[in-house]
Amino acid sequence: MSTSRGALSLLQHPYRELTPVTGGRAELRAAARRPGSALVWSMGSTLPRNGHPLIEERAGGLALIVVLPEAEDIRDNADVVFAVHRCRPHGILPHHHAPRVEDLAQVLRRPPVDLAAEVSDYLVWRGLGVDRDTIHLVRRILELSGELRSITSLSRSMYLSRRALGRRLMTRGLPVPSHWLQLGRLLRLSVQLQNSDASLFSIAYESGYPDGFSVSNQMHRLIGYRPSQVREYLGWEWLLEEWLRKEAEDGGLSPTVASEVRADKLPGRARGSRSQPPQRSKSVGGRTSA
Repeated sequence: MSTSRGALSLLQHPYRELTPVTGGRAELRAAARRPGSALVWSMGSTLPRNGHPLIEERAGGLALIVVLPEAEDIRDNADVVFAVHRCRPHGILPHHHAPRVEDLAQVLRRPPVDLAAEVSDYLVWRGLGVDRDTIHLVRRILELSGELRSITSLSRSMYLSRRALGRRLMTRGLPVPSHWLQLGRLLRLSVQLQNSDASLFSIAYESGYPDGFSVSNQMHRLIGYRPSQVREYLGWEWLLEEWLRKEAEDGGLSPTVASEVRADKLPGRARGSRSQPPQRSKSVGGRTSA
């Protein structure tokens, strides 16, 4: 059974209504270029049979929120869990005939259970084509970004020299370690901005920055957006995608990887490339589900 067009809709800023998807891939590609956008898949009776390339192979930066079918439909169809996993959702909600936009927006802004794991999982799904060891290296840098501020301390914690650490990433065509470290810090701060009414200055100080001006300048230099915009446009995947594009523009990626980022679709995004069962938990309606 194929995916019904009525099962797909777009959630976009200012998050007041859902817009049915009627234009296929071109419409989703355009939506992915707008910050803070999400594709909502209300599975209902449109249970998976042969996969859904329109959803699985959507452009980078477009988050996916899945609304599950009724419990008995999941129980009677073992393909549901596998299909949801292949599509790499940002969040999952239990069945509802008409989910509220406010609830969907709350799922979009939710803090990741494990930021480093979710970002590295995104990079694999995005198809950067890096090997397993490099993905583990990136994940470790992002994990340490929650407590470390300098490349010297990062290298020491990873038992690598600064030169060796940089070479490991640059030979794969990826940004330098300092940019990954800064990205991790900015993503954490962005999640806080979207989930708190505190001022930028107080959040910046708690995150180890001297003031809000430093955060704003670094964010604009690395990602091209200001904290006020990041607070308004929900989610973190679009931020990661904007960072990749900025790195491509500034020469931080190899020519091959940069061209693939600009094309919105990378070689590693072939259907069926993620055939392993889920390894980590996902948020389901504010709870955690295996």
